[in-house]
Amino acid sequence: MAESINIYRLSKLFIYIFMVFLFLIAIVPIYVLLINATRSTEQINLGLSLLPSKYAAYNWNALTSRGFKIHQGFYNSAFISTFTTLLSVYFSAMTAYGLHMYKFKGRNFIIGLILLIMMLPATLSFIGFYQFMARIRLTDNYLALIIPSIAAAGTVFFLRQYLMSILSNELIDAARIDGAGEFGIFNIIVLPIMLPALAAQSIFTFVGSWNNFFTPFVLISSESKATLPMLVQKLRGDIYRTEYGGIYLGIAISIIPILIFYSFMSRYIISGITMGGVKE
Repeated sequence: MAESINIYRLSKLFIYIFMVFLFLIAIVPIYVLLINATRSTEQINLGLSLLPSKYAAYNWNALTSRGFKIHQGFYNSAFISTFTTLLSVYFSAMTAYGLHMYKFKGRNFIIGLILLIMMLPATLSFIGFYQFMARIRLTDNYLALIIPSIAAAGTVFFLRQYLMSILSNELIDAARIDGAGEFGIFNIIVLPIMLPALAAQSIFTFVGSWNNFFTPFVLISSESKATLPMLVQKLRGDIYRTEYGGIYLGIAISIIPILIFYSFMSRYIISGITMGGVKE
């Protein structure tokens, strides 16, 4: 008995140590980023430091004096990320619900096609995507970044798997008997049930859109439409001196909306897990 108790304590200690290790892996890069945002370029070039310095104001001046329009960049990135997240999550949920509930010819082919698209790197189709956007004259337009988010294969697959594990067909049949329409059933009944999965995918989609640099860099040419990652990249354009402290400060500022959005949406994930763990 005593031996089993000791084994249990050792396993529990090992789990705690492993969790602390994962926490450090996740938090140390962010901590170093924040520390470097307060250091000068010379100090950063000297090596790693875990203590903050006094050059935060200098880095801010270096950041803003180079035409870094942070307010415009925040607005552009927030506009694109918000609408991308809303369209991607809503239409992906609708597609996942249709693939799960309706039995129609070609359904398995569509599911297989979604899996195939998930396996292919997005860069393979980017040249064709750019040519198509140029042909319909949507380059240098936010629509080229927002509208394609409707077709999110990974989000559709995740939400369909979630519906397969939690949605009851009897609930949908009862709503139909009561006279509810299909769109009403989806918007009023299904979406609240999917809230934890929608919150998780909203986080992934928002973060991916906010941090996306390559696609806006290729499609957007106007300075006034530049996203925040594009503006941070332009800080390296000085051939005489690169202010790494200002770059770190710009990156640190750019992750603030991500942290706020995650803290807001994560409570829905936690509440969904709590509700799912309660059995009547």
